[in-house]
Amino acid sequence: MADVKKVLDAVINVVRTVAQQEIMPRYLQVDRRIKADGSYFTEADLAVQAVLLEELQKIYPGAAMGEEMPELEQREQWAMGGSGLWSVDPIDGTSNFLNGLPYFAISVALMQQGKSILGVVYNPISNEMFYAEKGGGAYLNGILLPINKHVPLLSSAMANVDLKRLDRKLAERIAGNPPFSSQRNYGACTLEWCYTAAGYFDLYLHGGQKPWDYAAGSLILEEAGGYMCGLGQDDYWAGSPWRRSVIAARDPVLFTQWRDWVRAHA
Repeated sequence: MADVKKVLDAVINVVRTVAQQEIMPRYLQVDRRIKADGSYFTEADLAVQAVLLEELQKIYPGAAMGEEMPELEQREQWAMGGSGLWSVDPIDGTSNFLNGLPYFAISVALMQQGKSILGVVYNPISNEMFYAEKGGGAYLNGILLPINKHVPLLSSAMANVDLKRLDRKLAERIAGNPPFSSQRNYGACTLEWCYTAAGYFDLYLHGGQKPWDYAAGSLILEEAGGYMCGLGQDDYWAGSPWRRSVIAARDPVLFTQWRDWVRAHA
């Protein structure tokens, strides 16, 4: 790609505009629907996805995959997207969006050969625009990440853990006797990655994500100097892209301690 920075700037502008025009007018104004997997979606998800995919193709033509596509179409787009694939989550945290909780985001990533080269995550309620390009650092509204550079001990760390997607033994151990001080889970994977990159969370753990959950956020964490692996492998990118677990932290020492504790109790 000739100029990733120009593409990134264009994506940021599109994401901000789509949020203002398609998401916020529908905030607390739409009915919920239920997908086959039991998760919610709304007309806002569908509208945002349609506009985003159309506008992104104008910026960089290629394959494009959105969370609200049928699974067969998603896999077809993934297979065709080696040289360029847009991965889009139109509203990550739809349940929060429906219930008025101000923790949801648009997520857009451009991937090549299965890995992201740029990523944008935007929460329109807080006006937090996280973004990164491969090799160019990660930012929040123009501020280089991480913002919070304090590194606690593991015992005093703040963790973001999605308990319901972990195996029962590990989830019960974390709930009953965690190695950290405090735990949160707000229900939007894309922002969880970004808040770890910013240093708001010290630790991150999730049992299984789809490409639109991790594509942008994993790059933002990586470009902020963070570390990540899977529950069962040191190479985060190994294994199936359709259910990718993550153990992550921004600090290398904290990451090693957290990874070793999780794997010892999984």
